[in-house]
Amino acid sequence: MALLPPIRRKVFEPLWASTSGSPFVRYWHEVEPVQFLPADEIAALQWERTKAILDHAYWRVPFYRERFEAAGVSPGSIQEPADLRALPVLRKADIRENVPQMIAEGHRREDLKLFQTGGSTGTALDIYITEECSERRNAVARRHDRWTGWEVGEPRGMLWVDFRKGLKSHVRSWALDSRIHLNTLRFNREAVEVFASQWARVEPTLLTGHAQALFRLAQYVEEFSIDEIRPRGILSTVMTLRPEERQKIETVFGAKVIDRYGCEEVSLIGCECEKHEGMHLNTDNLFIEFIAEDGQPAKPGQPGKIVVTDLHNLAMPFIRYQVEDVGVPTDRVCSCGRGLPLMDGLLGRSADFLVRKDGSLIAGISILDKTLLAVPGTKQMQIVQGELEHFVVRVVPEPEYFPEGDRLLEAQMRKEFGDEVAIEIEHVDAIAPEKSGKYRFTISKVDNGFR
Repeated sequence: MALLPPIRRKVFEPLWASTSGSPFVRYWHEVEPVQFLPADEIAALQWERTKAILDHAYWRVPFYRERFEAAGVSPGSIQEPADLRALPVLRKADIRENVPQMIAEGHRREDLKLFQTGGSTGTALDIYITEECSERRNAVARRHDRWTGWEVGEPRGMLWVDFRKGLKSHVRSWALDSRIHLNTLRFNREAVEVFASQWARVEPTLLTGHAQALFRLAQYVEEFSIDEIRPRGILSTVMTLRPEERQKIETVFGAKVIDRYGCEEVSLIGCECEKHEGMHLNTDNLFIEFIAEDGQPAKPGQPGKIVVTDLHNLAMPFIRYQVEDVGVPTDRVCSCGRGLPLMDGLLGRSADFLVRKDGSLIAGISILDKTLLAVPGTKQMQIVQGELEHFVVRVVPEPEYFPEGDRLLEAQMRKEFGDEVAIEIEHVDAIAPEKSGKYRFTISKVDNGFR
């Protein structure tokens, strides 16, 4: 097994890149050295790319041409980062209502990669990107994966739904990116024990998954004295870990957690490095702003709404996109030597595990994607489990939701939780955040092991 990772890295992957024509490996080699450039050089590269995407959006995208002109600006009038604030922020509603107008001239939706996401607020969006943009995002993700201590070619253990289908996909995975999966749609002791036995056979060096799935796995491993799962590094995504959850995970598995933040719309936004002194921002690929309540840039240490401009999505540009999360910028410099700036913390994401009658758990982020994206016309959704077999599903419907939406949604819920569960569907105008500012798109009041 020890021989396979370098063979994958030095033989299989270059051969695959050469025969397939994929630019992924080249992109990865391009982004690796950028992280160690001086901060001012990274900022200069970022602004050069920002100017390029603004120019592209103005001349090639009808939606943005209209936006620029309505704001009384042109790409030429935006000479420094402060000038960007003359453009309005892009909100989820803007995207949902203007997808055809947001596709750049020269691109057809049927030729692009479609991502459907429930987002951080339970709001459905269709996102289109080119294959090139997708591979650039994958290359950046690999750069940050390596901060965990994992190396290219080594197996990974994923707390995630396994989307691989067919023999060809599994053979390609074995040759290039070996991984085992613990399905977060069906989380119980039996599944964990199967995952542990696979771990012993495959010997992954990286454990990665949803934050609360990692925490729940740590609880199972501790409770049932499972010894096989011993990663070199741990990567936590989707939700923010509470300090006590992080401590439990690190104690149980004997490895440090690296926290990562991003979203489907723009991919990776920030990630801890091995020094754990904050999240490095992905500023060579995104222009990231923190906007305070008064509309001005947030000062270091001051919470601000995160607004992102994607520097590589030429097919469907995202200019000043408000992610609807809140972060805390900082002017501290990480001791790792990387020139990528830091964010101190992230506020604003929360989802519970929901509980099935048999005691198995289903991750909130997983069930949301299964339900929200399966029911056309669903603008936003929140699932509340008040009792073991009683759910309230709050839906913000679009006009096209009726009349089949409720029936489809109920069928999807029963598929996951059983025919005997009671399901109440409430149509609401909006789903507001809690007083803390967090959007909880799944809420469980049933004891699921987290309280």
